[in-house]
Parts: sequence; structure tokens; C-alpha cells
Amino acid sequence: MNVRAAGSSDAFWSETSAALLARLGSGPGGLSSAEARARLLRDGPNTLQPPPRLAALRLLARQFESPLVAILIFAAFVAALVRDWTDAVIVSTILFGSGLLGFSQEYRASAAVERLRARVRARATVLRDGAPVEVPTEEVVTGDVALLAAGSLIPGDGVVLEARDLFVMQAALTGEAFPVEKCPGASPAGASIAERTHCVFMGTSVRSGTGRMLVVKIARDTTYGAIADRLRLRPPESEFERGIRQYGYLLMRIVAVLLVVVFAANVWLDRPRLESLLFALALAVGISPELLPAIIQVALAQGARDMAAHGVIVRRLDAIENFGSMDVLCTDKTATLTEGVLVLDSARDAAGRPCDTVLRLAWCNAKLQTGLASPLDDAIVAACGSRDFALPPKLDEIPYDFLRRRLSVAVRAETGGALLVTKGALRDVLDACDRTRDGPLDAAARAQIEERFAGWSGDGIRVLGVASKAFAAQDRFDRRDEAGLVFEGFLLFQDPPKAGIAETLAALRVLGVAIKVLTGDNRLVTLHLARTIGMADPRVLDGREIARLQDEALRHQAVTTDLFVEVDPSQKERVIRALKTAGHVTGFLGDGINDASALHAADVGISVDGAVDVAKEAADFVLLEHDLDVLRRGIERGRACFANTLKYVSITTSANFGNMLSMAAGSLFLPFLPLLAKQILLNNLLSSVPAIGIPSDRVDPERIARPRRWSVRAIRDFMLVFGPISSAFDLLTFGVLWWLAAGAAPLFRTGWFVESMLTQLSIVMVVRTQHPLRQSRPGRLLLGGTLAIGALTLLVPYLPGRAWFDFVPLPAPVLAAVVAITIGYVWVSERAKRRLGVP
Repeated sequence: MNVRAAGSSDAFWSETSAALLARLGSGPGGLSSAEARARLLRDGPNTLQPPPRLAALRLLARQFESPLVAILIFAAFVAALVRDWTDAVIVSTILFGSGLLGFSQEYRASAAVERLRARVRARATVLRDGAPVEVPTEEVVTGDVALLAAGSLIPGDGVVLEARDLFVMQAALTGEAFPVEKCPGASPAGASIAERTHCVFMGTSVRSGTGRMLVVKIARDTTYGAIADRLRLRPPESEFERGIRQYGYLLMRIVAVLLVVVFAANVWLDRPRLESLLFALALAVGISPELLPAIIQVALAQGARDMAAHGVIVRRLDAIENFGSMDVLCTDKTATLTEGVLVLDSARDAAGRPCDTVLRLAWCNAKLQTGLASPLDDAIVAACGSRDFALPPKLDEIPYDFLRRRLSVAVRAETGGALLVTKGALRDVLDACDRTRDGPLDAAARAQIEERFAGWSGDGIRVLGVASKAFAAQDRFDRRDEAGLVFEGFLLFQDPPKAGIAETLAALRVLGVAIKVLTGDNRLVTLHLARTIGMADPRVLDGREIARLQDEALRHQAVTTDLFVEVDPSQKERVIRALKTAGHVTGFLGDGINDASALHAADVGISVDGAVDVAKEAADFVLLEHDLDVLRRGIERGRACFANTLKYVSITTSANFGNMLSMAAGSLFLPFLPLLAKQILLNNLLSSVPAIGIPSDRVDPERIARPRRWSVRAIRDFMLVFGPISSAFDLLTFGVLWWLAAGAAPLFRTGWFVESMLTQLSIVMVVRTQHPLRQSRPGRLLLGGTLAIGALTLLVPYLPGRAWFDFVPLPAPVLAAVVAITIGYVWVSERAKRRLGVP
């Protein structure tokens, strides 16, 4: 695929904007829709990953990547060379059948997850036919003119055509910790990335300001694309992944010892070497949880579908397990704990009197600003809907940022000069003022303003400040002009708590999830809300206090603090990292450009569908509703996924481990192998079928009630109890079968195969729940699969193809003994479960 625009230059930054527009066949109004479609067909989508080819075949091949399976395939090949055709064909067929079973489950799960992810794709605003159009970033083409605002992801490499205080975060490329200002211009051909101050790059994001860019390069032709493999570092290993890895190491050690000892012992006993090798390898495969990757994938995909049905889209599948383990949720205040539909209550002058002048100035600022959309601006415009205010001509704009916490718009004054109108956080606006309409802004005047502010805030009212300054004729303004302003007055907003939020928070606390509020709002407003929604006597830290704390001190303070107020974006990230360092699985819910770093830092990053693109891209989950109750349901689904994954592990480490250990021991004192390799593999294949139903199985309420973490020690202890129980009943079966079969190997193996299968199937029903077997109803798919394979197991000795596996019909006494032993095994396992529990 050719994703490089014809005639493009590597040093495009050295060309003028006019030359680039001409070379790319574009203009200030962008491309036509027809031309954009043609370029998309010609150059392909704007993605770093090429369209998947032969993905299904790669997934199928992955099912056979296990070294044990590869060795067994080789052993089957050796069997064919020595003309043992029956064993070779049967072993190969069963191995491929197991692989296809795992493949079918993983393929369906992967396809379902990709469909869900497509619902929350990042989008870009470009000019098509001269008008702004929102398109998926994959459909951005070279020559597009893109509109940029705070929170925008840069859709490709290009040059800035227009800029108003445009600051871009490009740490992913340059390592710069602070935003970099971008403005139109040109750079020498040899300029470094950091020196190209008029260029913007894919993989970066707009921190503040507005602008327009010309897209020159897309996809893998971009700077980001060229070094994508180095930039796409593997995310830190999650606790669940670490647990799976440690569990794998435990099984590998067991398998290695078992394989070597069994093979060596059988060779020492002068048994056929090929038969001994196949037997040892089949034992190793039998104890290995070869369906574990598929079970995990299916469990996570099932969880993702369930969560989507409840309004949560999963962007990173492996984060579902962390979602269930989360024990601290950090969240913003507005639109999460409150309705988020702000209502302008009143506009007041510096003395606290209702004032139309303050309202008109605020309306002018809100109506003309073009930066990041704000519900505060929407509330101001809505409140003035019936007013007959005249909108003056706009001259310039100083966009909002999270350091100044204010926004200014310059308009043409009636006198012919200019008027700068500023609104923002009250104290930040006051810092730029030196007087009010009634006189100088001295210490006494400021104290009166602060007193009014504290009173309103204590009643839960959000307060902004409004200021202005007259200038002589002037068209361009910057931050330096925000000085010596006149404080005009206050804007008072109501944002009531969400209906039912107190009950939702109580439900989250019952689930073992502590709620911590991280907000830029002031202490008094946040305290009022917290008490209103049932957070009794919350502990508070503000941004100034956090700034004075070292990381170690913050770690101790963060655990016991409920409200973090007046914090900036970097402080939000510090709090998240402090909680993680303290040992908590921490989630963060945010939707703004200022939340991106905290979303990256959290174990579980959560955003909303209406969030800025950079926040959604940083998140693991996207909520279709800005509602904590949706999160509660997502947490429950995450815990159900975790519980169902552990069920498969528990099954593998109980009956499977015990049966394989018994066969290894039996091979040492019996005059023949307890089972042939093909019989072991058939056992393994049939016992895997019910496991397909585990991801959709019902989960005990106790397993959802509290956060749970992976514990290899608990699995090991479970294995050391249930494995020997299984082995004890196996040895009992050996003795009974040896007596009833009178030493006949085919009858012994058939009876042992049936008993082994029945115990493995029955243990599924035992360890899937903490409750007594009769009190917990399994899922339909798991129950149906278990009963079907159980019936097939009892029929296998009588089916026409039994001779392929060297099975013989079982006499009634043998069958009765096998069933009786299985019932005894279930009874003892139930008693042991009540004492030990299950992981």
C-alpha cells in the first residue's frame, strides 16, 4: 500500500505554507469531499497498523506454539516413520482438534471486542468543501486542513496555518515535559523536531489554544510512524498478568520434572521407548492448561460484551481484570458527582448586587470564545437567551489554560478602541486586577470579595470572576495584556448533586471501592457537595499543600484523604501514583485534556464518550453515560471475569493434576502403562469441552462483593490439597480395577479412562462455587457441556470406533465401581472445599 503522497518531500517543514498547499492540491478551505475520498482509496487509512492480513491463520498457528505440543507433534511424526500409523493419526487428530477448539473461541472473542472498540474511535475536525466536518482520524488524508483546539489529537504530521496561543504536548517525540507553543512559519531543512516550531506531529495533542494545520504526512510516513515500534512500549505488567506468568512458571517446573522422571523410569523398566516418550509427553500436555489463553480471552470478551450492554466500552481488554481488582476510584466532581448541567444563578457586581453589566460582559466572552467547549459557557449563553444584548466585533482571543485558569476575549469597544473581557477562576482573575468599579483593589476590598466568595462556596455555589480593561485601538493581544484589569463582579452557578449519587457511592463502598475526589474546584464548594452526598467528615488536601509534600509524605497522606481540591493536572497524576505506590489498584475517571496524564498513570483509566479525544485515547474504558452507577456494574463484571478465569485454573490444578500424577506413579508399578498416549489426549480433549462454558458461568455473590487479587500461593495450597485427594481416589481405582480386570490391560485402561473423565467433569461442578454443590446452579452452557461429555464418556466403551483407542466394553461390576468411586470423590472434595475454600 502506498501511503506516501505523490511528490512529498522529507523536509516539508522547510517549505512555505503556500508552497505546501499548492503541491498537495489543497487550499485554505481544505479538500473537496470527492478528492478526499479518492485520496483515501489511493493512500489507504491513516493508521500505524496495516490492515490485518491472514490474522485468522496467525491466531490458529498460535494454538500450536506451546513447546510441549510441538514436541508431541514431532513424536507423532516419529511414530509415522516407524509405521505406527494408528497412533500417529489419532494423536495428530486430537492435537489439531484441541487447537481448533481454542482457535474458534479466541477468534470469536477477538472479533466481538474489535466491534466494540470501533464505537469509540478518535475523530478529527477537517475542512471539506470549505465547511468543518468531523471524521474518524483513519479517514484524514494528505492535504486536509484540520481544526485544532484544546484536547485535540494531532491527526498527522503537518504545518500550522493559523494559531492563537496554540500549545502542544509533544513529550512522546521529544521528551519535553511542558507544552510547546506553535505558530506559522518555516524552519531550515536541518532543523530538529524540537526546533520545528511551526510543525505539529501525529501522536501529540493540543494542550491549549486554537489553530489550523495542513496535513502533509499520514500513517507510517509520519515521524511517529517511523519510530512507532520504539514508542509503543509494552505497558507495565498488570497484577493479573504477573499472576498468570507466575502460575505458568509453577506448572513448567512440575511438567519438566514429571516428563523427565516418567520417561526415564519407563525406559529403565525396559518399556518401548517410543511408547514411553509419547506417554510422558501426553502426561505433560494433560497437566498443562493449554486452553487457559482461550479461556481468558473468551472470559474477557464476554465481560466486554456485558459491559457494553451496560454502557461501558472496553478499549483495552486486559484492563478488565484490573477493573475488578480496583479498590480506589478517583473522580472529578462536575458531571460525575453532580448533574453537570450548570445553571447560571445570577451575575453580581463586586459588592454582591445583581448586575446586568457583569452578565453582558460574561455573555460576550462565552459567545465569542472558540477554544475548548465548556458547560460554564453554555450556561451563560443559555441564561442570556432572551436578552437583547448586542454582540460586538471580535478582535482577538487569549485561550484558557490550566495554569492561568482564565480566558480573555478582545472586542471592538463602542468608543472605537478595544475592550478585553476576562472570566475564570475567581482568585486567578483577582490576581490580574488592581481595582474594582468602586475603587482600588486593596487588601480590605479583596478581603470583602473573599468573604462573599466563601459564603457562596459554603452553600455549594460555584463562583467565577469577571474583569475587563479598555485599550486603545489594538488588534492583537497576549497574556501580558491580562494585567491591571478592573474586577467587574461574580458569576454564580448551581450544579446540584446527581439524583441517587449517595446510594451509588454507598454501593461502591459495599463493593470495597473507596471514592476520592480530585477537582480544580475550591475547598468550600467541594466540601459542601461531599457532605450532601454522604461523605461524613471528609479529609481535604488542596493544591498548595500537595505542592509542599515530598512523594513519600504524599503517599501516606493520599491514602487517608478523601478530597483533593484546587489541584492542577500534574498534581492529579502525583496523587494517582502515590496511591498505586501505597499498594492500591487505582482507577481514575476523567474527561478533559487536563486528565490525560492521570488517565495514563492509573491502573484503570476511565473516560466518557463526550470526552476530548486525548482523554479517550488515554483511557482503558469509555462510559457511554457519565454515571458512577455504570461503573459499579462494570466493576461487578470485571470481578466476574476474574472469578471465572480462576475457576479454570482451579479445575486444572485439582483433578487434572491429580490424575496425571496418578498415571505417572501407576506407570512405575503396573506391568503396563495406565493409559496410552492417544487415550490421555482424548481425555484431555473431551475434558476441555465443558471449559468453554466457564466464561459465561454464574458467579457467587461473595466473589463480587470485594476486590480480589491473584495469589499463586492460594493456587499452590489448593493444588497440594485437591491434587492428593484426586490421586488417592485414583489409586483406589487402580486397586479396584486391577482386581476386577484380572490384569487385563485393555479393560483396566478403559475403566480408568472413564473414571478419570468422570472425576474431572464432577470436580468442575465442585470448585466452580464456594457454596455446596446443590445450592449453586451453574450456567446453562457449562452444565450442558458437562452433562453431554459425561454421557459421551459412559458411551465411549460401547461405540463402534472404540477399537481405534483400544477401548473395550465395561462389565456392569466395573462400571458400577467407577461410578461409586466418583461419587465418593465428589463427597470428599465437597468436605475439603468447605475447610479450604477455592481460590
